[in-house]
Amino acid sequence: MRIRTLIVDDEPLARERIRALLQKEADIEIIGECADGRGAVAAISKDRPDLVFLDVQMPELDGFGVLEQLESEARPAVVFVTAHDKFALRAFEVHALDYLLKPFDSGRFKKALERARDRIQRQQTGELSHQISELLADLKTGVKHPERLAVKSGGKVLFLKIDEIDWIEAADNYVELHIGNESHLHRETMAALEGQLPADKFMRISRSTIVNIERIKELQPMFHGEYAVILRTGMRLTLSRSHRDKLDQLLGRTD
Repeated sequence: MRIRTLIVDDEPLARERIRALLQKEADIEIIGECADGRGAVAAISKDRPDLVFLDVQMPELDGFGVLEQLESEARPAVVFVTAHDKFALRAFEVHALDYLLKPFDSGRFKKALERARDRIQRQQTGELSHQISELLADLKTGVKHPERLAVKSGGKVLFLKIDEIDWIEAADNYVELHIGNESHLHRETMAALEGQLPADKFMRISRSTIVNIERIKELQPMFHGEYAVILRTGMRLTLSRSHRDKLDQLLGRTD
């Protein structure tokens, strides 16, 4: 039996590596590749692959979002490809869903593919859909926020502790993470990243700025209801008028 397989990853080099490894397998038929989540939803719904290698961390619509948008009967066998933290990995393991932690070697890849073959041959699609639904439900309840972010940079993956981030600014479909004198470009939308951050530690103070509350040194009133937000590093940000409702939280008011 030929296993019809789809590759989904926003990084061309990652897709190329998975494709090269799959091309060595006689029973694998690669039916396509997708560079984003929305394209993946369309391709899976249309072509109904048996197996998908699915990147978790993608802008706008991540791997979990892809699965949420699919009808349960359209969900294929999935091998997650991830640079996520231990919480996400534990979630995959609890629900018996396989994953590849970037960077992975050919031996680990073969093991994941073998498990996928076994699942497909035994036609456990109903069980698989149930396991994926349970995984998504657990991740939605969010027992805790991730302690670090995996940032792809120059072919490497950097792990940045969330608590060390001073502030974040929007840059189109990217965000720039500022940590002391360093800055790191991260392929994620502002809205998507905001949902991953603990609300008691990070605050959106304008359309394009999120700040670590613990890094704020002082507030200074400006014109038209805006405030200057001065960080301990000396960085000066602006709390916009449209986000004036956040002022009570910054001042610690509860009334």
